[in-house]
Amino acid sequence: MVVAIEVEGLSKKYRLGEYQAAYGTLRETVVHAGRRLTGREHHRASTELWALQDVSFDVPEGEVLGVVGRNGAGKSTLLKILSRIVSPTAGRAEIRGRVGSLLEVGTGFSAELTGRENIYLNGAILGMKRREIEDRFDAIVEFSGVEKFIDTPVKRYSSGMYVRLAFAVAAHFEPEILFVDEVLAVGDAEFQARCLGRMEEFGNSGRTVIFVSHNMQAVAQLCDRAILLEGGRLVREGPSEEVVAYHLQTSAGAGSTRTWSADEAPGDDLVRLRSVRIVDEDGDSVDYVDVRRPVGIELAFTVLHGGGPPVVPKLKVTTAGRVAFNAMDIDSRWHDSASPGDYVATAWIPGNLLNEGLISVDAAVCSIDSPKLHHHVSVHEAVSFHVQDPTEGDSSRGTFTGQWRGVVRPLLDWTVR
Repeated sequence: MVVAIEVEGLSKKYRLGEYQAAYGTLRETVVHAGRRLTGREHHRASTELWALQDVSFDVPEGEVLGVVGRNGAGKSTLLKILSRIVSPTAGRAEIRGRVGSLLEVGTGFSAELTGRENIYLNGAILGMKRREIEDRFDAIVEFSGVEKFIDTPVKRYSSGMYVRLAFAVAAHFEPEILFVDEVLAVGDAEFQARCLGRMEEFGNSGRTVIFVSHNMQAVAQLCDRAILLEGGRLVREGPSEEVVAYHLQTSAGAGSTRTWSADEAPGDDLVRLRSVRIVDEDGDSVDYVDVRRPVGIELAFTVLHGGGPPVVPKLKVTTAGRVAFNAMDIDSRWHDSASPGDYVATAWIPGNLLNEGLISVDAAVCSIDSPKLHHHVSVHEAVSFHVQDPTEGDSSRGTFTGQWRGVVRPLLDWTVR
């Protein structure tokens, strides 16, 4: 295995409130020296902030590594060090190959120049040779969708046109190693889908990519492996689906059981939700579920009085930020107004349907007012659970041990002749 990126004990410390000449401009250095000589420098107490602390990992050649974490976790600092924008306080990073960085889309664009001129300017800043830019010029323009305005100064572009062109230039730079920081958040939905497709092409072409994003769906879809940063430290690494699932669960804080007291139960003057549980076939609460076994989602609720509209339990199942499905009980028992009392409804998801990873459940009790649903109570991400595959060869993945992408992964019946 050839290692493209080797990071060992990487740390970065900032002193808040203290002048740092190492990163200042010549003008700032001269002004600072003058203030010291004249005695007019204002001293402020400094506070140490470790943006990164003892981070170590390797990235094999051809792997797409995701980096996830909350704001301020150190993700962008890591990429800036690897891109040689800032220097580390301690540790080392060895990078083997031609590097490209998509850290801030549009950096280096000049508002007075036309789109055509900015393609050449920005391409040169990224490290492309003139012949490379000329060979890819038509593809860049087509990808951006601004053909009609390519000879118009970009100061007259809308913000959407500006970022489309900027990403198009960066997306056609083809280094051996690519660092990407939150660039898939640009443009409209159609353009974001196109950007996602371009990023998939990068990964499938054998390039080494480090991808930073808050878009957990994109990380799970694009990355082979992921690392999680918290407070500047690496706290978890592994398959992207597992790291994304862990990050979502620890961020959301939802467990497999949620119970409310009578005074706190959410709802309206007709329905109150008492509890939501994830249960196994024996009715016991579970946090982890074997992908081959059915899992139940139990909703306990109270109908406060009779004479109201018919109600029906409903749930929405999501994974890695994507909606897997919505479901409600369509049995005729819910066609008439429910009598006052306590109800427990359990929806069973069959085995070999959900994919591995973190599953979140929105719980609700509704009445139907077609074409809409009236929610008497609805709790977003009421509970969550993990789906795991013991990899014994009898699930839908068979003997395949790699990442199995998708929201669901049913075990289908096959006919062969």
